Amino acid sequence: MIRSPNRVIIDLSALVRNLHQVRNLVNRGARIMGVVKSDAYGHGLLEVGRTLEKNGVDCLGVAYLHEALDLRDGGIGLPIVILCGIRTREEAREVLEKRLIPVLYDLAVVETLSQESVKCGKRARIHLKVDTGMGRLGISHKDIGPFLQEIIGFKNLDIEALTSHLAAADEPGSRFSEEQARRFEKAISIGRSMGLDLPLNNMANSGGVMCHKKTHFDMVRTGIMLYGGLPSPDFISPAPLVPVMRFSSRVLQVRDLPDKTPISYGGTYHTQGRCRIAVVSAGYGDGLPRNLSNRGEVLIRGEKVPIVGTVCMNLTVCDITGLKEVEPGDEAVFLGSQGGEVIKVDDIARNAGTISYEIFCSVGRKNIREYVL
Repeated sequence: MIRSPNRVIIDLSALVRNLHQVRNLVNRGARIMGVVKSDAYGHGLLEVGRTLEKNGVDCLGVAYLHEALDLRDGGIGLPIVILCGIRTREEAREVLEKRLIPVLYDLAVVETLSQESVKCGKRARIHLKVDTGMGRLGISHKDIGPFLQEIIGFKNLDIEALTSHLAAADEPGSRFSEEQARRFEKAISIGRSMGLDLPLNNMANSGGVMCHKKTHFDMVRTGIMLYGGLPSPDFISPAPLVPVMRFSSRVLQVRDLPDKTPISYGGTYHTQGRCRIAVVSAGYGDGLPRNLSNRGEVLIRGEKVPIVGTVCMNLTVCDITGLKEVEPGDEAVFLGSQGGEVIKVDDIARNAGTISYEIFCSVGRKNIREYVL
């Protein structure tokens, strides 16, 4: 079988180890939603979903309906929460047929779902999105009372949770996160004063899990920490997370270049003295950020070497001056370990001026993935 020289390896045992770390951090009694939206952050929706189900996660979270349907069609029986909600009557029918749980924030959509549930004689489980300060989807926390009063009149709807999202979860001791938690507590109190049970209220994402215990409530939504990444590159994790994804390529050519030779597009780098370079088989077309140009690193023969010149679509050049015995065909690791060295996803994110989420999604979705247990 002929395959790409680039390999993405997903270590599902590492995923399970990270799930155990989540369990060690959450408040006693809080349930865990494994967030698998965007193809499980590039790690593979079905493979990750099945692994999390097998290892006792309480439910799964996706962005949109099509992801939830893929999970159901793949045999996943867990509750599945559609975090970005639904829009149409057709989607409402699918939710009822497949026993899915949409997050809702629009009164017209709530009414549509209620009408469809009455037609087919099924009850719908829903979460309601409360905006406590994110300024994105949701009902303003100031308007939650009147909104709930309207919804209570609709038939066949089980409101099992209020949900909200932290805007600054990666900032330990954030006063704004504390204020969001207070607003959310008040919204829950209003709902329960109206006779709603609300057993699964959820607010904490990975950052909330790691450093804002007051946001854990009845359930937490963990995404990036399951995959071994951090909410931001310089975030200090209280738990020993392990990388789930490894991305490697191959050396295609080794060349010796004279002093002051321009390298790659635009000549953004010139050699400083005689230089030996290795041209490797991955670039931005394979998910590497172009911002790694002249900033990132690669592992070759167990040593970190710098990326030089502009990252190309399918090629990257690195400086291997002083590194002995590098040959075409040698492995070059952009993400993961080799020998005693490691490049973490947050190292890449820091060098590229982005976050680990983007790196995982980009690399994972642009390459054929292989899975190990």
